[in-house]
Amino acid sequence: MENNKRPDEMQRITNKALANAFIDEQIALIRKQVGDKKVLLALSGGVDSSVVAALLIKAIGKQLVCVHVNHGLMRKGESEQVIEVFGKELNANLVYVDATDRFLDLLAGVADPERKRKIIGAEFIKVFDEEANKLEGISFLAQGTIYPDILESVKQAEGKKAVKSHHNVGGLPQDMQFELVEPLKLLFKDEVRVVGETLGLPHAMVYRQPFPGPGLGVRCLGAITRDRLHALREADAILRDEFDKCGLAEKVWQYFIAIPDLKSVGVKDESRYEGWPAIIRAINTKDAMTATIEEVPYPVLHKITARITAEVEGINRVLLDLTPKPTGTIEWE
Repeated sequence: MENNKRPDEMQRITNKALANAFIDEQIALIRKQVGDKKVLLALSGGVDSSVVAALLIKAIGKQLVCVHVNHGLMRKGESEQVIEVFGKELNANLVYVDATDRFLDLLAGVADPERKRKIIGAEFIKVFDEEANKLEGISFLAQGTIYPDILESVKQAEGKKAVKSHHNVGGLPQDMQFELVEPLKLLFKDEVRVVGETLGLPHAMVYRQPFPGPGLGVRCLGAITRDRLHALREADAILRDEFDKCGLAEKVWQYFIAIPDLKSVGVKDESRYEGWPAIIRAINTKDAMTATIEEVPYPVLHKITARITAEVEGINRVLLDLTPKPTGTIEWE
């Protein structure tokens, strides 16, 4: 079996008994791989990295060093939440790195989504390398890579192009000095959640909405600018707030705003007002390989539209993406 190929006979993890067997197997493999060395983990606070953290803590305890990098592409209040939950409530060995300016300077003027992903992935490794140099005995980098990341990043058959690369697959430099620890790389997202619940992680953490590694960098479409990134972050916060109020937050697998690098003419305060469109995407899926559209009630859409256009500087239109996967991918980039 190829290292990154899920065996045909591998049983899907659908209950706690199967999850416990998987956990026991991975703990043994992690201990064998790591030995007495230390491991760095990119802890975003998302489902995948949180489950990896729980597995590693169970397997190697204090040998794990969790690093949260704020690349300036997080959702509103997200880095603060990671610090609160992991640093204080879960008492993790957490290192916080604010690299906002560093990432945004590198991404300035870069419009191609694949280049953006690779820049973000490569810079992440550099940040971890720097943090590793401050510590002793760091030999491994743990990642929350899951199977759909691999499927979408490599050619699955001759003549087929990769859908897209992921920062934790296609963006890693060949001269990386860490050995990878990826205990979830053969699991689909729904299986990761079962494992997370079995490990005893809080429900809210296990069912936290998926968020791409490059963050808002692939939702601020085209070349990223700080003003459009700020507008995106604020509009996305309004969308999440309204979905939470109307009960859609628990019902919809993933929902977010994307803002393209284009403007249209609008009217504000009885004057011409050129602004960006905010595009709402709300989808449901079980394995992230296919996705269907959630039908959002019009009164909810009207309220979201009214709030975004009134509260967020630079946005004058709100649009709704009705495209399933396929033909569209979950993200726009």
